[in-house]
Amino acid sequence: MQTYVYKSLRKPDTYLFLRKRDDFTPVPPPVLAPLGQLVFVLEFALVEGRRLAQSDPAVVRANLEAHGFHLQFPPTVLDPMVDG
Repeated sequence: MQTYVYKSLRKPDTYLFLRKRDDFTPVPPPVLAPLGQLVFVLEFALVEGRRLAQSDPAVVRANLEAHGFHLQFPPTVLDPMVDG
């Protein structure tokens, strides 16, 4: 699965993963608005066996498939898509 990553300029160390480049339509406005301006930083293939620095790839893949996006918070912030 091709994955596109955007960095929030308002929220430090917060990243938005999308299934389609520049397609923010799956992200609800209350989730998107607090992130402020988003800057594209990375494109990669999220394939089986791929490791990620701060997120569980299985969780990222599941969120992308179910919701069309995954939101990665700094390690000190609980992830509401997993810990909620």
